[in-house]
Amino acid sequence: MKTPEEYMKAALKEAEKAKQIDEVPVGAVIVQNGIIIAKAHNLREKTQMASAHAELLAIQKASKKLGTWCLEDCDLYVTLEPCLMCTGAIELSRIHALYYGTSDPKGGSVDTLIQVKKIPHLNTYPKEIHAGILQKECSEILTSFFQEKRKKAKQKKVLEKAEKR
Repeated sequence: MKTPEEYMKAALKEAEKAKQIDEVPVGAVIVQNGIIIAKAHNLREKTQMASAHAELLAIQKASKKLGTWCLEDCDLYVTLEPCLMCTGAIELSRIHALYYGTSDPKGGSVDTLIQVKKIPHLNTYPKEIHAGILQKECSEILTSFFQEKRKKAKQKKVLEKAEKR
């Protein structure tokens, strides 16, 4: 059986795949009995679907593989704290444990903006929540991605201004 850090490294590889195709670099893996059974990364831009988050795609793949929506013996590793939509899917799919890398100050709905475990009747799943797994690495891939996006946008603006002259 691997350590949480080793599983998070697999999620980071998925995040890197997202970054390579200009998607927000978030990756997720689902583990059952020590084996990764599903991997996914954000595909919102590629699919033009708001719901194409890494967590939801990984849950879909795991459910298909296992032939059930109930993933109560599975753990989810994701590089970024899940949003409200993904937190709901994690709850509804009965993921046993959630491990996330870095918090999300703009949309984190596990601990940051909303503390989902404190909402009555929604505290059944996940049974365990672990934050900060490879936090530095998970944060860095996001930070560098958005810095590069801003840099490219600024360069584009400068070029457009120059062309108008």
